[in-house]
Amino acid sequence: MAAKIRLKKVGRRGQPSYRVVVLDGRKPRDAKVVADLGHYDPKTNPPTFEIDGDEALKWLGEGAKATRAARLILSKAGVMAAWDASLRGETVAIEKKELKPDVKPEKPKAAAPAEEAPAEEAPAEEAPAEEAEADEAEAKAPAEDAAEEEATSEEDASDDDKD
Repeated sequence: MAAKIRLKKVGRRGQPSYRVVVLDGRKPRDAKVVADLGHYDPKTNPPTFEIDGDEALKWLGEGAKATRAARLILSKAGVMAAWDASLRGETVAIEKKELKPDVKPEKPKAAAPAEEAPAEEAPAEEAPAEEAEADEAEAKAPAEDAAEEEATSEEDASDDDKD
């Protein structure tokens, strides 16, 4: 029999929970369950699961293939590590990994000073504009001075030609 280890959704709409089950892979999705390996509840914080590791190892040894979601849960339960070790000829105890609760980061209190900082930066932005205008004025001044010098030098040259 081509067995599959997969999740079977139970529970009502909006409140999902899953059973980790073994099914005949050639049968339709809602076929009769061959073996019940445990359960998984994603709605708790952290998500909870309970897997019969020895039974899961027995089914993996008989050739059952786990789906991706079931494989993730089995690996968190320590079953997949024990399965890999058994393939190498080693014996390893099934060690369940502890799941950490999902903690949403709180908004930092530094957000209030961050809002004040742009107000302080606004005058700083005006200052470079004033400096730029001053630089332009200085740039025009030497250009005007150069033009005046050329005009005076031309006048001097024309005065020299008249003599």
